[in-house]
Amino acid sequence: MLKNFFNVTFRSILKHKFYSFINILGLSIGITCFLMITLYVQDELSYDKHLPAIERLHRLDFTGTVGGNAFVTSLSSVPAAPAILNDYPEVEAAVRVRERGNELIKPEGQIQIFNEQRLLLADSNIFNFFQIPLLEGDASTALAGPKKIALNATTAKKYFGAEPAVGKTVELQGWDKFEVTAVFEDMPHNQHFHADVLLSIMSTSEARQTAWIGGFNFVTYLKLKQGASAEALEAKFPDMVAKYMGPEVRKHMGQSMEEFLEAGGRLGYTLYPAKDIHLTSNKLGELEANSDITYVYLFSVIAFFILVIACINFMNLSTARSANRAKEVGVRKVLGAQRPLIIRQFLAEALILSFLSFMLAYGLCFLLLPSFNTLAEKQLAISALLTPGFIITILGLIIAVGLLAGSYPAFYLSGFKPVEVLKGKLNLGMKSGAIRSFLVVFQFTLSIIMIVGTMVIYDQLNFIRSKKLGYQKDHLIIINDPWLLKDNLNAFKKEVLQNSSIVSGTVSSFLPVNGNTNNNLYFKGKNPQNDSHIVNDWRVDQDYVPTFGIEIKAGRNFSREFPSDSSAIVVNEAFVSQFGFENPIGEFISTQGDDEDGTSVVSYKIIGVMGDFHYASLRESIYPLMMKLESSRGYITFKVAGDNIDQTITTLKSTWEQFGPGQPFSYNFIDRQFEEVHKSEMRIGSIFMVFASLAVFIACLGLFGLAAFTAEQRNKEIGVRKVLGASVSSIMSLLSREFVKLIGISFIIAAPTAYFAVGKWLDNFAYRTELSLVTIFIAGLLSLAVAWLTMSFQTWRAARANPVNSLRSE
Repeated sequence: MLKNFFNVTFRSILKHKFYSFINILGLSIGITCFLMITLYVQDELSYDKHLPAIERLHRLDFTGTVGGNAFVTSLSSVPAAPAILNDYPEVEAAVRVRERGNELIKPEGQIQIFNEQRLLLADSNIFNFFQIPLLEGDASTALAGPKKIALNATTAKKYFGAEPAVGKTVELQGWDKFEVTAVFEDMPHNQHFHADVLLSIMSTSEARQTAWIGGFNFVTYLKLKQGASAEALEAKFPDMVAKYMGPEVRKHMGQSMEEFLEAGGRLGYTLYPAKDIHLTSNKLGELEANSDITYVYLFSVIAFFILVIACINFMNLSTARSANRAKEVGVRKVLGAQRPLIIRQFLAEALILSFLSFMLAYGLCFLLLPSFNTLAEKQLAISALLTPGFIITILGLIIAVGLLAGSYPAFYLSGFKPVEVLKGKLNLGMKSGAIRSFLVVFQFTLSIIMIVGTMVIYDQLNFIRSKKLGYQKDHLIIINDPWLLKDNLNAFKKEVLQNSSIVSGTVSSFLPVNGNTNNNLYFKGKNPQNDSHIVNDWRVDQDYVPTFGIEIKAGRNFSREFPSDSSAIVVNEAFVSQFGFENPIGEFISTQGDDEDGTSVVSYKIIGVMGDFHYASLRESIYPLMMKLESSRGYITFKVAGDNIDQTITTLKSTWEQFGPGQPFSYNFIDRQFEEVHKSEMRIGSIFMVFASLAVFIACLGLFGLAAFTAEQRNKEIGVRKVLGASVSSIMSLLSREFVKLIGISFIIAAPTAYFAVGKWLDNFAYRTELSLVTIFIAGLLSLAVAWLTMSFQTWRAARANPVNSLRSE
């Protein structure tokens, strides 16, 4: 029996090569997309699941409202962790980490200097807390003390080759020498934070701060004891805030905690489950940019829809061949075949084709996965598709797809009456195919939604690239780590500015593209009792505003001609609005001094107002920003004239080597940094466009098959019409009319659905392109055009056929 099923199936495939090719191609592409997206979603959902006791790990997040400004962070103050460990016995352990940024590291006995980007300051118990395996060293003592450093395996090999790393020293340029005390395994990619280098938290004086208000630079993790409730612990935090932060509120703001709360202020801590950070957390101070659960849902739905579209194609294409197989069914029934046997035959064919499509899809996955990894910036491995659990799932899918795709043609074809079939009275026209009409509508509804989504995503990405940011991002070169030049920094800048290709240059600690923030509390005027506001505070020089092309709306920029500018500030329009200044020029804002009793006040005079410019992602609103004159060594940014960038970079490098011999030269471009800020949206948009295009292609394959089906079933009608004088164009119009109606129905259904769906996605952006009905209308026309081109070949071929061939038997 099985041998007969196989023989009939392969004979059918060979006899109808073209249809079989389309059938297997459409289903295999659909399954390939499904498998790729499954790998992506599986990887996203796997983040942090490898961490022991992950259900008991939580991050301590500080939130608050001061002066009407609400802020939500993933950060906490330095003394919070030890206080919680001391006051709440349900907390088993706590660990603090702090992002260090990049450091230049020179290993002992080597000339080469390495620029390390992923460094974290961490408490000594980080290895035991997260169960990070050590290859060298003792977990309990590795970071227990200042000037101790731990390297991951890759970094240790890079520095010292096959030699043991523990006991050696490395020099952090501009800081001090550190002893290597441990080598740990590289952190897995599916973890919400990564570090190539871990430094002892005791290496910085910041870790010894005792203030609860201020110093919110540390990410704190808590591990609760078995059976402890996170909700119950969180309910106790208001008492902790009142106990420790209340005295500082009175000290800095001149009011009691009760008065502060009554005035609308709020200070508090919450617990965030560590297992949810990667997909749901997007707060100030994240250790790394996280993903978004919305995209996991989106791609899961796309995977399901693509698989369903592929199955619908299988059903429609199988039905399209039914006229050719109707007599086969009739003959089988006349020879005694029962309907169950014919059903099994067709289901077996569907299962075999499903199996072949899955095997082809696996092969395509092997071939395309490296490219998909590049597109998605993932490290997906095909081995994930070869695990026993996944193979069992795939076998289940093969059966499900085969049964789903084969059920309709199996039960439909097996129901033919042999007498009518053999007499040629079988009517399989489109008008009798309500189910097929529904499937076409369903396919193209999804296709139109995806086309709208693709167009809107493209518009938003183009909006991001072309939006006026409030500063000029082109022709700006960033020189990293200018502090390496030490006392030669200003001389280097002066020498570079002698070059005619350099327009201007500025030294600063902040760029409008790196997302860095430096939030501080300022109050209006010179009285601490006045309303306070959270303000982003940047240290710049006199050349920052002109180099970046930032517009001065009122007042003036900093000038070397005014020594008093050392206590002056330039603010943005959002700052003016936040503080409620009508005429801000000449007004003062102030902050608490650094004296121990907190009674001193440091005041700044507003001398200029800048136009608002975007210094973070376009997902975020523009927040209050002030700039003040202060020496900094974070970056040098040069504005370049002309297009000979390569020659300019060569000149910059040679000048750098003159003033900093032996120091590594590193540069970047502002526009590239801007692209990095929006890399997540660009990446997700590209992935969506690829899969949406494939979904539309698969839907068109199905439409192609249905057009062939219609032309095949109306072959004699077309012959009669041609004999009676019908033109090719009128016949093409006749054959296409029903499909056009179905696509029109699809558009009516898809338009409001797409409008709502893409509108929700655009709501994630504070600055967004306008969602126009024209876009949806164009998507409808585009889908109609694609459908018409798909059908035109079949309808044209049918209309051009010789009527003698179709009427010969009449």
